[in-house]
Amino acid sequence: MDHQKNTGIWASISRVLATLLDMAQVRLALLGTELEFEKQRLLTALWLGALSLVLLGLGLVLLCATLVLLLWDVYRTGALVGAAVVFLAAGMGVLSQARRRLRSPSGLFHASVTELQRDRDAASSPGKPG
Repeated sequence: MDHQKNTGIWASISRVLATLLDMAQVRLALLGTELEFEKQRLLTALWLGALSLVLLGLGLVLLCATLVLLLWDVYRTGALVGAAVVFLAAGMGVLSQARRRLRSPSGLFHASVTELQRDRDAASSPGKPG
């Protein structure tokens, strides 16, 4: 009889633990959804920032073109090559940084949700104390 009582208590504790882990998993999934919305907001801001950078870059190109026109008689080739090298080098550097920063693991909190599911499954298994 005492053994049945211990098994019943363990089953009750396991159910409570499984419920708590289930609640934690739901909250974590909700947090992931909220972070996805925030990510979309940030991506929109990034697109607007990128557009502004393109427009600023166009202004800089026009300024460089004005400089080349002013130096047309003596240094036009040097001014054009110098501007092209500066722009290409800067563009490649920025592109490299952007690629490095945008690489992200698949799924937000994927490992945490998987571990919580594993814990919940282990806690809900009857008769297994751990």
